[in-house]
Amino acid sequence: MPKPDPESHLLVTALEQRGARSQLLAWDAEFDWSSADLVVVRSAWDYFERLDEFLSWADAVETVSRLVNPAAVLRWNTHKRYLTELIERGVPTVPTVVVAKASDLPDLPMLFPGSLELVVKPAVSIGAIGAMRAAADDAGLAAHLAHLALSGDVLVQPFVASVLDRGETSLLFAGGDLSHSVRKVPLAGEYRVQDHHGGSVHHHQATSREIAVARAALAVAPARCTYARVDLVDTADGPVVMELELVEPALFLDEDPSAPDRFAASIIAQV
Repeated sequence: MPKPDPESHLLVTALEQRGARSQLLAWDAEFDWSSADLVVVRSAWDYFERLDEFLSWADAVETVSRLVNPAAVLRWNTHKRYLTELIERGVPTVPTVVVAKASDLPDLPMLFPGSLELVVKPAVSIGAIGAMRAAADDAGLAAHLAHLALSGDVLVQPFVASVLDRGETSLLFAGGDLSHSVRKVPLAGEYRVQDHHGGSVHHHQATSREIAVARAALAVAPARCTYARVDLVDTADGPVVMELELVEPALFLDEDPSAPDRFAASIIAQV
């Protein structure tokens, strides 16, 4: 954790209704993880501040119990360089350049010719923490990149303008099957869709093309995911991956009455 996410009670109730007992614990709690038949990562929202410790914990848990999602998936997904792997594998994805920590900095306007605005953000982060959107030639954006690169790898992407009016589409998968989908829309004047930035969530019926892109992205993950969220944005060429959330995604369980049971079933199937 450090604290339960707001939808935990829905999942706990669904597990209980299927006869499974569960306990909510912080990932770094003093606990005998070997006593659990299954350990499910849910709201480890501080992992990006303690990444090495978190991944070591995941490896340790996997030696004494079953961890979902698997440690290999957590390690792959916690660093956003996986986006470049999606691109290499032909998955429609927002163009992405990873600037390595303490490396020579690129000339931002030259990275994506024709893109008037760029987004710069840490390669290891959550919830748009550390993200900055600005004109490609903005001196402040270059300074932000330089600052972030002092302490870690950095992502640079062209800003996808459709986010402003159409937001992001999230497809939620339980045990590899599509459970439901939502559209996350930013507050007027904002581009970040998270609720703490004023974003709102609406029901969405996923299109066949969105489902195909999402499945193609999940197929690149190093192991099967019990839970997954694929965030897409619209472009002139169709939906593309903005992000894969395979560590601690909000699953929007309150947006579909049957969703908690679907995820409970996918979890119990791993025991």
